[in-house]
Amino acid sequence: MTWSCDGYVRALRLAAHWHRDQRVPGTELPYLVHVVSVCGEVQRLHATEPLARPDVAVQAALLHDILEDTELTYDALVAEVGAEVADAVAALSKDPALPKSERMRDSLRRILALPPEAAMVKLADRITNLAPPPSGWSREKCAEYLAEAGVILEQLGPASPTLATRLRARMKAYEAFT
Repeated sequence: MTWSCDGYVRALRLAAHWHRDQRVPGTELPYLVHVVSVCGEVQRLHATEPLARPDVAVQAALLHDILEDTELTYDALVAEVGAEVADAVAALSKDPALPKSERMRDSLRRILALPPEAAMVKLADRITNLAPPPSGWSREKCAEYLAEAGVILEQLGPASPTLATRLRARMKAYEAFT
């Protein structure tokens, strides 16, 4: 089973529109580079280990930050891409109503309640995010981010041994910043 080019383009256009004024933190790159990079990780995985629901994974990868970082609502997202993709994106979004210390744990709990594609997107997201950190990050902040990656790996790694291996390697390289 392959992913739909039409679905990919629809999700890409939606991401491009809603993230249009955003930049990858610490760079001048458009934020779209991040979501396309996460999608690339998912597409690479699907090429070697065909996913049961590749459309959900590819579209959720492109849209994974849209509810958390823009004004788009869940209902509007459902109307654009359907409930299956919107549910994955919602689970990947941290709940701003919760204390910051509880947001990741809550998101991981919601991700684990869904089919494995949501977990795969979260793994791909953290792989992508473990690039050199923004210049303003302290060693302590980098260490906290790395520790959080360990929690993600522990909780979601079973969803994809391939992505878990890639995340472990990225974590090892990221230790240089801690």
